[in-house]
Amino acid sequence: MNHESRQFDCAVIQGASRGIGLEFTRALVADHRYRRVVATCRNPQRALALIRLRESSHGRLSVLELDVTQEESIEAAAAATADLELPVSLIINSAGILHDYGFGPEKRLADIDPTVIQQVFAINAVGPLLVAKHFSPLFDRRARTVLANLSARVGSIEDNALGGWYSYRASKAAQNMFTRNLSVELKRRYRGVICVALHPGTVDTELSRPFQRNVPKHKLFSIPRAAGQLLEVINGLQARDNGRFYAWDGAEIAW
Repeated sequence: MNHESRQFDCAVIQGASRGIGLEFTRALVADHRYRRVVATCRNPQRALALIRLRESSHGRLSVLELDVTQEESIEAAAAATADLELPVSLIINSAGILHDYGFGPEKRLADIDPTVIQQVFAINAVGPLLVAKHFSPLFDRRARTVLANLSARVGSIEDNALGGWYSYRASKAAQNMFTRNLSVELKRRYRGVICVALHPGTVDTELSRPFQRNVPKHKLFSIPRAAGQLLEVINGLQARDNGRFYAWDGAEIAW
């Protein structure tokens, strides 16, 4: 069946309060092929854009608390999603961290801070894996189901010619391995599952803003464009794409 015409059950966006995660949520609420959309973030009460979107969604959008660094929070969000009594057809893990107050991506070995590495891994790698742990029991065993993890080209070991950015590169490489592992294990239980890592390109968000100086204008994507491009890739995925790593234009990236 053509994916443009078929109906889906529930889409879950992890990291939906801002940036590309918020834009994914807007697009999926507008896409009436999905019966329900679940948007998760750390502080739903402060997510004013999500609240407004929920109020205008005619009951199709649920907003749930989920902190990827706290497994009990992930488990509770999965339980609340199960209460909707709909299989999960799509999960997009979009939350990520490159820099924060007090630290940025490392330029040299001397910049390494183990505490920062642990924080970056917890959000970029372990968090999406725990989301898969608690939300995969909500998958339909036979229907097409996509688990998409937002990765980054800098997480490709083969593509790394510049070095630096130790924590971010390694956390995304770890996330990529988790995605590949999930593609093997989950396929044994869920015949229609497609697990992929996705590279959105350089998107004009808070994550990339300090590093945009040398990015050509035609390669700096607006948030709506980036989300739309990735949703096109997701909509076009087929069974043979399970366990692969794709860029925003559908080109496969070497691990």
